[in-house]
Amino acid sequence: MAKQGIQITNAPQPVGAYSQGIVANGFLYTAGFGPQDPATGEVPEGAAAQTRQVLKNISAVLAEHGLTLDDCVKTTVHLQDLADFAEFNAAYAESFTQPYPVRTTVGSQLANILVEIDVVAALPAA
Repeated sequence: MAKQGIQITNAPQPVGAYSQGIVANGFLYTAGFGPQDPATGEVPEGAAAQTRQVLKNISAVLAEHGLTLDDCVKTTVHLQDLADFAEFNAAYAESFTQPYPVRTTVGSQLANILVEIDVVAALPAA
């Protein structure tokens, strides 16, 4: 199996031993991204605004391979507080079209953020 790491400047930089994304076996897998603005490090207030920023960060990684959120087949969402689900879900739905990717949403202890998301996107057939 060949794998190619993705490291770009217009998405939040890893704070540990991981890649922003990996391309392998016809898929692009992203790390879990938080809502930090990559240029300023600022985190927006509220679950909806954080969801939108997370999806912008993920979109930047996908764009490195000519992909968009519509190429996603699976997402995993971590919410600091599951009470934010409705607010998160409304903002999330703004960025995807049907058929929506499959999704797992869980409550997680997050470090000073409300939302973290990772995705799996299908690369175009060669």
